[in-house]
Amino acid sequence: MSQSTPTYLTHHFLIAMPHMADPRFIHSLVYLCEHSEDGAMGIVVNQISGLNLSDVIEQTAPDLDVPPPVGLRPVYNGGPIQAERGFVLHSGDAAWEASLDLGPLRLTTSRDILVDMARGLGPEHSLVALGYAGWDAGQLDQELSDNCWLSVPAENHILFQVPSDQRLAAAAQSLGIDLNLLTSQAGHA
Repeated sequence: MSQSTPTYLTHHFLIAMPHMADPRFIHSLVYLCEHSEDGAMGIVVNQISGLNLSDVIEQTAPDLDVPPPVGLRPVYNGGPIQAERGFVLHSGDAAWEASLDLGPLRLTTSRDILVDMARGLGPEHSLVALGYAGWDAGQLDQELSDNCWLSVPAENHILFQVPSDQRLAAAAQSLGIDLNLLTSQAGHA
């Protein structure tokens, strides 16, 4: 018998199934920044926190004036881990002080990107989140086996151009699935 090589889902969306038991992830769409044998890390990209960019910048750079509409951009609940820490998921090749190259995107955690965004010098496309979602080694793989999540390659237009309340449905639709037609009852055939 041959062993198969594990499939990792970096730069994929995780679509919460209707029977998701974890209340922190009900109706969530997660962008997976990293997935390996050591675990996974992602950002929830469709759950608005109630804060905006001005609120976050006021905490990190109180002397900086943030003009509308930049300051009115929503901040997302990126996940339950380190919910006080900011993450900027963005396009472009520019690297700020603490930027991680994710291939098609970057993830930046340093204050300098927020300052540049406030000045109109930030990335063309970005999403600001507080916190992240994380899984230990094998944990996400088990949740996928248990049908808690669907996965699909991430599409930047869903992240940056589709309104946040429509992103989950848009990601599911890219698989040809209407989430409204799925039952919330879990089961296996």
